[in-house]
Amino acid sequence: MTQEDLERFNIAWLKAWTDKDVPGIAAMYAEDCSYVDGANAGGLTGRAALTAYIGNLFPHLPDWHYAPDALWPVEGGFCARWFLDMGGKRFRGFDFVLLKDGLIAHNEVYTMPL
Repeated sequence: MTQEDLERFNIAWLKAWTDKDVPGIAAMYAEDCSYVDGANAGGLTGRAALTAYIGNLFPHLPDWHYAPDALWPVEGGFCARWFLDMGGKRFRGFDFVLLKDGLIAHNEVYTMPL
C-alpha cells in the first residue's frame, strides 16, 4: 500500500473506532488477527475475540473522538499516532499495525494521558 492508501485506511479505521462501529471495526481485522492494548497485555487472538471485547467495552465508555496525527509506514504495515478526546479527558496514542491482504493482522495500542 502507498502512504496515501495507508493514511486513508487509518482515517477510516479511526472513524470506525470513534463511531464505536463494532461490525465496521471487525471487518478491518483478519480472521486470525492478534490485538494488544493496556487492558489486554497478554493479547487477544482472532476477530471473534476482538469483536466480543470491543462489543462489551463500548457501552461502558463515554463518547469519544479519535483524530489522526501522523503515520509512518513500516515493513508490512504502519505506525500511527493519534489523539483521543474521551469525555473531556485527552490522550495521545500510537498503533503499531501489520497488514495481511489489506486487513489488520496484528495491532498493538499504546496510550498515555495528556
